[in-house]
Amino acid sequence: MRLWLLALMLLCAGVVHAQAEAPDVPPVFKNVAEEQRFHALTSELRCVMCQNQSLADSNAMVARDLRREVLGLIRDGKSDAEIKQFLVQRYGEFVLYRPRVERSTWLLWFGPVLLVLGAGFAVWRIVARNAAKARVLPVSSEDREEW
Repeated sequence: MRLWLLALMLLCAGVVHAQAEAPDVPPVFKNVAEEQRFHALTSELRCVMCQNQSLADSNAMVARDLRREVLGLIRDGKSDAEIKQFLVQRYGEFVLYRPRVERSTWLLWFGPVLLVLGAGFAVWRIVARNAAKARVLPVSSEDREEW
């Protein structure tokens, strides 16, 4: 019994080791149009593990799996929009480098503009207040005298 258990453990360890070090085999494309579409899609999608790399640039195992998934969906006849929607349903809007403009992403899209406008308004108020104070303050006779 112990021998069987040891053999099973060694077999599992070998499989895990083989998966961990499996090279990323580049896909074989049917034609140039499929290759261009694949590269365009993978550059627009974010790696869910790396977070700051596209699927095309990432070497993470998840990115490799997602690249295979994208190619499979392309070959299944899915449109780019359908592929993106499928990945958004699985991983959320985060998977898109350019999220859609929806109610849930308004802050993402318009937040920077609102922040700049708010900061500009604050600077304008401070400058206007300081200018008003400078006009109101009387100049004393001591300030007029030269040293």
